[in-house]
Amino acid sequence: MSVNYGSKRIVVGAHYGLRDWLSQRITGGLMALFTIVLLAQLIFTRGPIGYDLWAGIFAAQWMKVLTFSVIVALLYHVWVGMRDVWMDYVQPVGIRLVLQIFTIVWLVGCAGWAIQVLWKI
Repeated sequence: MSVNYGSKRIVVGAHYGLRDWLSQRITGGLMALFTIVLLAQLIFTRGPIGYDLWAGIFAAQWMKVLTFSVIVALLYHVWVGMRDVWMDYVQPVGIRLVLQIFTIVWLVGCAGWAIQVLWKI
């Protein structure tokens, strides 16, 4: 039996709470900023929206860097969310581990594909 006296208390768990909450807000903010920048470029561009326009938007080095940062932020954002879902709702440890490994492999594959698409333009 554990007894707490005074200001000392026994804390258990991984203590991810604040870090994960903050990372979700920061990555979400970066993705929102990217969306605003992309929409602004589309709104203030004249002419038809086609492949040439999209290629032109992503041809600039600063846009490639911003897009790469957003891809990394998106991957981390998804990882934190999915990890929390698996930890909260999947009780058998083996199944949870398989789902987490699948999520990591899937996210790495998505990152590779997104970066390949980005640098082909």
